[in-house]
Amino acid sequence: MLQPPQEPQWSTAVPVQRSPQDLAGPWHAEAACRRDEAGLFFAPSQEPTASRLSREQAAKSVCSRCPVLVECREHALLQPEPYGVWGGLTAAERRVVLSRRRRREAAEATAQRDVTRIA
Repeated sequence: MLQPPQEPQWSTAVPVQRSPQDLAGPWHAEAACRRDEAGLFFAPSQEPTASRLSREQAAKSVCSRCPVLVECREHALLQPEPYGVWGGLTAAERRVVLSRRRRREAAEATAQRDVTRIA
């Protein structure tokens, strides 16, 4: 008799595992974090603020020496990755970057429409 698939029980806020196809890319195999424990980059549930800040700083330290930091960051911004430190940015920092990009793109689109109307 077939059993229904069981959901994994996560004790930390680790994102859903992606298939190797999703992660494939020339940059991914070169990532410095592949040699580190995922717990450094993803917060355990109910992590105290001081511990979170310390862990995030340690993760960013790994990112700072990563040869594919820019590619990783862009991946996390384009997905968008909702959790963890990616490309040296926390989820909150990525939300700020995305917000700024959206505002800049909206301003550029408005300026382009204005130029088109004048011409």
